[in-house]
Amino acid sequence: MTDTDLTGRRILVLVTNYGVEQDELVVPVEKLRKRGATVVVAASSTDPIQTLVGDKDPGSTVQPDTTFGDAGSEFDLLLLPGGTVNADSLRQESAAVDIVRASAAAGRPVAAICHGPWALIEADVVSGRTLTSYPSLQSDLRNAGAQWVDDSVVVDEGEGFTLVTSRNPGDLDDFVPAVAEAARAFADAQPVR
Repeated sequence: MTDTDLTGRRILVLVTNYGVEQDELVVPVEKLRKRGATVVVAASSTDPIQTLVGDKDPGSTVQPDTTFGDAGSEFDLLLLPGGTVNADSLRQESAAVDIVRASAAAGRPVAAICHGPWALIEADVVSGRTLTSYPSLQSDLRNAGAQWVDDSVVVDEGEGFTLVTSRNPGDLDDFVPAVAEAARAFADAQPVR
């Protein structure tokens, strides 16, 4: 994929305030912003987000831009980083799950990495889709009706919305360009706002 200019595109990132895998949040946010995207990080509260490295070591802290309740719906892609603690907590946040469900229903692309697909399962939007994740989620995804594959990035342009998934931080070099392309394609297909 080519380096995609994302000027004028809006990307919403959903995380809880503790436990997101540092690189799965920080790297996509930085790279997408460098391409011109407006990236909004929404968390459970406006308290700083404590990231983790490898689900155990403290990473950097990130200041969220907004909360789930105030995130709005004017965006071109929804991004769900992983981290076991973050993803397990996120799928229990009804406001976050509602955003996932509404995004898919509106045809907006959704991207998830590592344990991020747990929120997709909770929102009941994976049946019939092909995706990847951290390997420990494959049974959960299959039980929810998805086809799980072991690839660095999977782009499923199936019914309703584009779904971009990757396995872990080692896949970010493939994941971020696929996310950028999905956001660009969606925005380009919309009427001028």
